[in-house]
Amino acid sequence: MSGRRVVITGIGVLAPGGVGVKDFWGLLSEGRTATRGITFFDPAPFRSRIAAEIDFCPEAHGLGPQEVRRMDRAAQLAVAATREALDDSGLDVASLDPHRVGVTVGSAVGATTGLDAEYRVVSDGGRLAAVDHRYAVPHLYDYLVPSSFAAEVAWAAGAEGPSAVVSTGCTSGIDSVGHAVELIREGSADVMVAGSSDAPISPITVACFDAIKATTPRNDDPEHASRPFDGTRNGFVLGEGAAIFVLEELASARRRGARIYAEIAGYASRCNAFHMTGLRPDGVELAEAIRVALDEARLDPTAVDYVNAHGSGTKQNDRHETAAFKRSLGAHAYDVPVSSIKSMVGHSLGAIGSIEIAASALAIRHDVVPPTANLRTRDPECDLDYVPLTAREHRTDTVLTVGSGFGGFQSAMVLSDPERSAA
Repeated sequence: MSGRRVVITGIGVLAPGGVGVKDFWGLLSEGRTATRGITFFDPAPFRSRIAAEIDFCPEAHGLGPQEVRRMDRAAQLAVAATREALDDSGLDVASLDPHRVGVTVGSAVGATTGLDAEYRVVSDGGRLAAVDHRYAVPHLYDYLVPSSFAAEVAWAAGAEGPSAVVSTGCTSGIDSVGHAVELIREGSADVMVAGSSDAPISPITVACFDAIKATTPRNDDPEHASRPFDGTRNGFVLGEGAAIFVLEELASARRRGARIYAEIAGYASRCNAFHMTGLRPDGVELAEAIRVALDEARLDPTAVDYVNAHGSGTKQNDRHETAAFKRSLGAHAYDVPVSSIKSMVGHSLGAIGSIEIAASALAIRHDVVPPTANLRTRDPECDLDYVPLTAREHRTDTVLTVGSGFGGFQSAMVLSDPERSAA
């Protein structure tokens, strides 16, 4: 591995209740929730009828009618977040060699919204077994192939270097950024525009999670339905969103006087090779990913000042994750604050890992740990410091953020302040 250190110099976020970095951090630091009854379609037939939706107007983010027609909602979110990240970075992309600027985009379910809507059109609401392609939008192929997301982001950034889509379920948002970091470290790119986007709030996705009872049926109280680590939790709340970052080498960022949010000091991913949706209760694979990420960052577990948990709000995940923290951090697991922002913005599948990286970087910048909203009832099996209800001022030089996805994917990333941490 080269000695190149990689930092975040630009952030773009579109999340439920927080469109743009400022509003996103305001929501988290104030402990507000953005979960509500589904408005995108009639949810009456479904078991879980709530979600964390974004009030997103593509035109307000500079997307013209042709772009809106061409792109699925998730691609629109990714491009809007890309534009914010580039503006935020202050980087003059036009002055760079475009072949040294790359893109990685994570997504778990791709253009689900567009595919769902178009199937209803070409099948005449499901009436036709043999669909009529003449009624489909002309860009239906772009909905079918998730690579279109990376292409759209590359066009928005003027990037002609390495380009890829990473799809590893709910760890896609961490893994796409981790892949981008490695491309800079190995010298394949100098700048990476990286992150993830998903817009899965559609009938097909809701039906799938209903079938396995993974989402909460607490429809009468959407605001308090997402309850990670709480003894009364009964499933996660589906969400949507996008977060994109400008990543560059630390030395280069310093030379141009860039604002540095955080260094991505370590990353690792493992798979439990166990079950498509099941998790081992001992959390050994997630613990191993954490251990390797900390080793790569050359940090002891006691250096971790805050853990941004996956915290989906299912009993299986929360207990598995708690065990992993104890296994990987040892006694320090009981001293370090932990929280889940899914309590406020829901679970946007492949996008959430990048949204949580954004939250982690902002926690470092502001020395504030976001809360786990709605955490009121203690679960004896989840006995760590989960920062309930309100944000906490706390010196935060190093953050561990983790993800867990269907298929057994387990990922961990360590972010540090390069000026204050021991890295």
